[in-house]
Amino acid sequence: MVTHNETIAVAESVTSGLLPLALSSAEEAMDFYQGGITAYNLGQKSRHLLVEPIHALSFNSVSEQVSKEMARNVCKSFTSNWGIRITGFASPVPESGNKLFAYYAISLRDEIVLSKKMEREEDNPFAIQLSYVNELLEDFLHHLISL
Repeated sequence: MVTHNETIAVAESVTSGLLPLALSSAEEAMDFYQGGITAYNLGQKSRHLLVEPIHALSFNSVSEQVSKEMARNVCKSFTSNWGIRITGFASPVPESGNKLFAYYAISLRDEIVLSKKMEREEDNPFAIQLSYVNELLEDFLHHLISL
């Protein structure tokens, strides 16, 4: 990213600060990392990241569409080239059918270039959050290398 003079910003909920922590800890982070926002509930996702609330409400804010909207809008909010968004469940809740999954989306400017649903079966919420971050960043790295 530094070589191409590109920047990145993050919008997250399920990882609760772990994704910005990982990016801000990277070498030369000051040269590419714009910042991040943790929007944990629908009100904040809608207000700060312009998520369409009716759709988000019907999916408890966890859907592919929600992650894509947030990835695009975090780029605009932070004036970054790249945006990463992740939303999901790290512990069982009735709204998810007690299943553990997350959606992420990565945008370059206004185009979604990568999106995925990740599913988990572990029973440790923190381990699940870390595994989401690791998988997302590995996928992003492979995408960047392929460019």
